[in-house]
Amino acid sequence: MEDAPIKEVPELREWERIAAHSHIQGLGLEGLTAKPAAAGMIGQTAAREACGIVVRLVKEGKFGGRAVLLAGPPGSGKTALALGIAKELGRDVPFVPLAASEIFSTEMKKTEFLTQTLRKAIGARIHEMRKIYEGEIKEITIETATHPYNPYQKVPVGATIKIATRDENKKLTMDQAFAAQLIQQGIESGDVVAIDVDGGRIVKVGKSEASAKEKALDLSAAEIVPIPKGKVLKEKEFVYPVTLHALDMAQAHSGGDLFTMFFGGGRRAEIDADIRRAVDDSVKAMVQTGKAELIPGVVFIDECSILDIETFAFLNRALESELAPIIIFATNRGITTVRGTDLRAPHGVPLDLLDRLLIINTQPYKADEIKRILEIRARAEKIELERDALDYLTRLGERTSLRYVVQLLAPAAQIAAETKAKQIDKGHVIRAESLFADVKRSVKYLKEYERAFLE
Repeated sequence: MEDAPIKEVPELREWERIAAHSHIQGLGLEGLTAKPAAAGMIGQTAAREACGIVVRLVKEGKFGGRAVLLAGPPGSGKTALALGIAKELGRDVPFVPLAASEIFSTEMKKTEFLTQTLRKAIGARIHEMRKIYEGEIKEITIETATHPYNPYQKVPVGATIKIATRDENKKLTMDQAFAAQLIQQGIESGDVVAIDVDGGRIVKVGKSEASAKEKALDLSAAEIVPIPKGKVLKEKEFVYPVTLHALDMAQAHSGGDLFTMFFGGGRRAEIDADIRRAVDDSVKAMVQTGKAELIPGVVFIDECSILDIETFAFLNRALESELAPIIIFATNRGITTVRGTDLRAPHGVPLDLLDRLLIINTQPYKADEIKRILEIRARAEKIELERDALDYLTRLGERTSLRYVVQLLAPAAQIAAETKAKQIDKGHVIRAESLFADVKRSVKYLKEYERAFLE
């Protein structure tokens, strides 16, 4: 890549995609004891400690043929616990969240959809000697253009970065594929990266020690690494993760443009069983020669009571497969009918599968826990809260739900920005609350006007 001019620009807010659980870095355990607040986790100590035992069983190879069921009320941290398990299992462990309803909204067969999902959660860490650019990101600029199918969304078309070691620095221009990877991995200034130009891959190694110290990062929530020495361009062992599904797609030559790959769209192709067998054989050969290692990941299936008897049967058998990820179900239902049958069962799960599950219950959050979570989410979304706003949101979360008050942070920030306020105060929160109803208030409204709606 040739050096190209670059100018420093402010952080691009439209690319700061803050996911609901982006702050989760693990289960926050010391041994098998949960800390009150650690690794982005707050409360749910019993559930976190149970998840810690699951992690140990998986690492010791004693979890085969089993799965986990997280059962608890909405907004009690089930997704966070599943992600925490994946983080505790190690770096590069795939985490594939799935709403059960997605299985019934796809154009392909359920078994094919489930097979692809399971193989997305089985990773392989490949080791190769490559010429790579390695160093700390000093500056980063993403060039964007309007999405061809959605005028309200932008997609990357290129990028320019300044990358430096302790002894050298270079400016690199990148094409669309590299720009998309920068966004996908959340790479920003201060991150140490390795770039395989010929292979078209970027790996985020961690946050540099200097950047972590400057930004006062929580050392337990970020991987801190030293700034590399020597030249930026060097020959070195390049280690990168890839999923079996990605290898399946590459083997099948499914193609698809970058917009489809990273931003959806287009019909998903079904993959022939022979292709999967060939990929499995190839990966096993690399593992035997020390060129790769397998990384079983986590499939998180929310709303599992929506699954039907055929899907449960498929997953029950998949648990015994040689290459099987850890499957974590989640539900907020009690006794309900198993879809596709007349049978009623706990959580809507067939009894033969339920007997193979380790069930972990979650509890509603307490006031002090809601407050801590709001503080963490505000930091993650770069939102500043005044004390009275935080206290009001905490009380509101007790009356409504944690999810509702977390959702109010973004609109309250917009209201504050409109008034040129640097921090969100109680008035901004009250204004957002008046515009966006919680579930209980919405139901009450519908009941009051039910007759008018029916006329």
